[in-house]
Amino acid sequence: MKTVTFYLAALFVCLVTQHVFGQEDYQKKIEKLKAEKERIIEQEKDALKFEVKDINSRLEDGTISESEAKILKEEVAKRRALNIENRIAIIDHKIVWLERNEGDVLTLVETDSLDNEDMNFGLLIDGKPAFIFNSKRWKRDIKYDRRTYSDFVLAVGLNNALIEGQSLDDTPYKIGGSRFFEMGWQWRTRVFKNSNWLRFNYGVSFQFNGLKPDGNQIFVQDGNQTVLEEFEYDLSKSKLRMDNLVFPVHFEVGPSRFRKSEHTIRYSIRNKFRLGFGGYAGFNLGTRQKLKYTRDGEKVKDKLKRGYNTSNLIYGVSSYFGFDGMLLYIKYDLNPIFKDAAIEQNNISLGFRFDI
Repeated sequence: MKTVTFYLAALFVCLVTQHVFGQEDYQKKIEKLKAEKERIIEQEKDALKFEVKDINSRLEDGTISESEAKILKEEVAKRRALNIENRIAIIDHKIVWLERNEGDVLTLVETDSLDNEDMNFGLLIDGKPAFIFNSKRWKRDIKYDRRTYSDFVLAVGLNNALIEGQSLDDTPYKIGGSRFFEMGWQWRTRVFKNSNWLRFNYGVSFQFNGLKPDGNQIFVQDGNQTVLEEFEYDLSKSKLRMDNLVFPVHFEVGPSRFRKSEHTIRYSIRNKFRLGFGGYAGFNLGTRQKLKYTRDGEKVKDKLKRGYNTSNLIYGVSSYFGFDGMLLYIKYDLNPIFKDAAIEQNNISLGFRFDI
């Protein structure tokens, strides 16, 4: 308790001392400003003497008449008197300003001016900045010609597999139950300087491809082969999911609206038709199988994370078309789903893509 009391007392003494010294500091400033008033009067009077001397020299040289000299002397005397009045008024206002705020005043830093867009505004306490706002921090520079834009990409739809020697009608996977989901970020850059009909799109995406076997089957890994086998219990759900990280690249064509102002030029594709074609490449992050079934009257959920011989490298082709940010999307993996498989299978997806 004594320690706490000691620290509180020390803090109180520090605050009082700081306040006292702060008071003394701003009082000294006021005294300096009052002395500056006297120097202003002396400075303007000396300037007046110099100007009158110059007028007298011109009168003696005969370049001006006596009446002209009289008028010029009255003008410079009036100007110097007004200078004294205005400059002293500024000093008086500063004194009142300091006295009213007891030295804790807001001020612009020395480097600021009304012509400078980068303005600093802050609080000076005892002549030192307590905090400073820089207008540049709150202002974003507007590029005259913005060639690159970015979008959040979200895609969802149906997923399945094209199997060598079979049609899509013969697929062992549920047409409606097998789905895919994709999300990522893309950048869209105008290829040509003075035209926006061709854009280059590139980015990064997470793809989640799911396959649901028909009937009561599950995926079983047997050495370097992955096959479908009948499950011993009645399944309510069986799904294989492959999680991929890919880097899509597309060329996009389509019209755009050109807008030009004094400060910017922009090419807008809002409500315009878009067609993109390209591909993607990346790698598999993981593969897992999810099973739901009933065993001896008990509901069981199994999540099996294994390799299942799925390809580690992912690469394929993709395309999309539509209007604005709503697009029909199709992608096809050129790599087989299961490496070293006796019968090759390739993942295919069809759905909607949204560029947000």
